[in-house]
Amino acid sequence: MGTSDVEVLVIGAGAMGSATAWWLARRGVEVALVEQFEPGHARGSSHGGSRIFRLAYAEPHYVELALEAFDLWREVESDTGEVLLELTGGVDHGRPVDVAPVADALERAGRVVERLSATVAGERWPGLRFDELVVHSPDTGRLPADRCVAALQRRAAELGAYVRFGCPVVRLDVARRIALTAGGEELRASRAVVVTAGAWVTKLVGDSGSVDVAGALPPITVTKEQTFHFAPAIDDMWPAFIHYRSPVAIYGLETPGEGVKVAEHGSGVAVDPDTRSFDVDAAGRARVMSYVAEWLPGLRPSPLSEATCLYTNTPDSSFVLDRRGDVVIGSACSGHGFKFAPAIGKRLADLALS
Repeated sequence: MGTSDVEVLVIGAGAMGSATAWWLARRGVEVALVEQFEPGHARGSSHGGSRIFRLAYAEPHYVELALEAFDLWREVESDTGEVLLELTGGVDHGRPVDVAPVADALERAGRVVERLSATVAGERWPGLRFDELVVHSPDTGRLPADRCVAALQRRAAELGAYVRFGCPVVRLDVARRIALTAGGEELRASRAVVVTAGAWVTKLVGDSGSVDVAGALPPITVTKEQTFHFAPAIDDMWPAFIHYRSPVAIYGLETPGEGVKVAEHGSGVAVDPDTRSFDVDAAGRARVMSYVAEWLPGLRPSPLSEATCLYTNTPDSSFVLDRRGDVVIGSACSGHGFKFAPAIGKRLADLALS
């Protein structure tokens, strides 16, 4: 019980919230980072052993943001003493109408890119089969998600941030910049409250939340997604890959010590993050296993492990980065935000101090 005073309160310690707290603490701002669950929990969107880092987008603004994030991940590494971003190269393949714009955007940004036939790509990476046009970007790699988030949290705390776990926020008083925790404590911010609550954002902000910050959120859908790891059947280097296909894209990358991660992008069902199941859908598992058998001959087709995570989706898969009054909202990363975390955290810190 009681009241704790800080300059900025960040609610939600996933990748975006942790990066925001890191930026604020580096600037000497008195910041509290609070998380409803335990460190490294698997209930949201920021857990697991690997995430793809890529510049390979068809949209120039995402290429530009990814280039910024690349430099900032190196800055995170320098500040935390952790090696986090490892470049492995990556391939996008599928119909030219889907894949060619990715190559075009990379070329316009002055990046190295190769356009390959499916045959030539298959000779270079025998563990994969390829579909029509193949685009190779050597700037693609992987981030160890759990270690990235933990490193940001640790360094923020070392720089003076007040980091608390097991501290769910049940209500926001926007007028007074106060968050009330489930334990009855009040956390009061003198400058701003930053909400980076991921799938729980609408439970705090918006029409269904405890406060309504008018116009702050577009329509948001939370979906339960699932990932699988498969054992390599050949000794080879695995690039990250995205296969643009109907009805959903398939992506994958090697996770050291776990195998090769393979998953459908955005095929999950809508859920409530507080009541959703952690069970893997058998039909979804069967689809991914069938895909591995057909398109990934370098993998054994039975998964070694499987897991679930949450996407928080906007209609156009864009992010929500906004300030309304004294509330800053950074959420709804639509299943492709992790790579941008230090760049998004910087923007949210700027908004909190504006």
